[in-house]
Amino acid sequence: MSKRKNRTKKPHHEVDQNYEADELIRLNKYIAHSGFTSRRKADNYIEAGKVKVNGEVVTKLGTKVKRRDQVEIDGENLQLERFTYILLNKPKNTISTVKDTGDRTTVLNVVEEATNKRIYPVGRLDRNTTGVIILTNDGDLANRLMHPSYGVRKLYEVRTERPLTGEEMQQLRDGIHIKGGYNVNAYHVERIPDDFSTLGIGIKEGRNRQIRRMMEALGTEVKAMKRVDYAGLNLEGLDIGDWRYLKRNEINELRMLVGLETLDFQHNA
Repeated sequence: MSKRKNRTKKPHHEVDQNYEADELIRLNKYIAHSGFTSRRKADNYIEAGKVKVNGEVVTKLGTKVKRRDQVEIDGENLQLERFTYILLNKPKNTISTVKDTGDRTTVLNVVEEATNKRIYPVGRLDRNTTGVIILTNDGDLANRLMHPSYGVRKLYEVRTERPLTGEEMQQLRDGIHIKGGYNVNAYHVERIPDDFSTLGIGIKEGRNRQIRRMMEALGTEVKAMKRVDYAGLNLEGLDIGDWRYLKRNEINELRMLVGLETLDFQHNA
């Protein structure tokens, strides 16, 4: 599998954003979807009087624009970026952030040849947790996938310090109280064949270090963990550290899963 960037004008793995010519877009969202900065920081630029729309300075938050409008920040003309979607088999000792102040390897370092766009990871995996993670610049999709209300399913293989009893496995299914005051449960718990200390555990909430905290509540600890499935996407064909672009049907299945409109790849071919 080649990891070189596709340098054609419209790579097959990218798709135009679904905005009609006359559709109104919040200015901070337009700036974020241009890849310039986040929505929150875009508001700072707007309030500081650094954003122009069709040559006029705009300082009002909530201003809306159309895709054909000319938007610029500090003299730089912005355009809506094409969306790109990447699936990574995250290696150990890799940070699931855009930047790391400790100069450690991030997931963006691993996929640095994939795109020149401002992408970011959808959610986080602990530094030593391996497995499925999505990176994209589709902010609406990323935010919904991460939001607990959508109940996106995540499946892990978890090796514990000691084998769990059948009663403890049932506790995970029924619900368990973890540090932080949360009651959480697993929708799926089973032993991995031929490995009594490893479980397949599926969760929907995705709270910070949730599975590790669930194991701590049972008086044991996680020795190794791998996410093997995220929202129906798995590691098939991906060795540790490998990545691939999501397929068109995978992208639209993710968007449908969280109630977003599908993207028109025919229009953008």
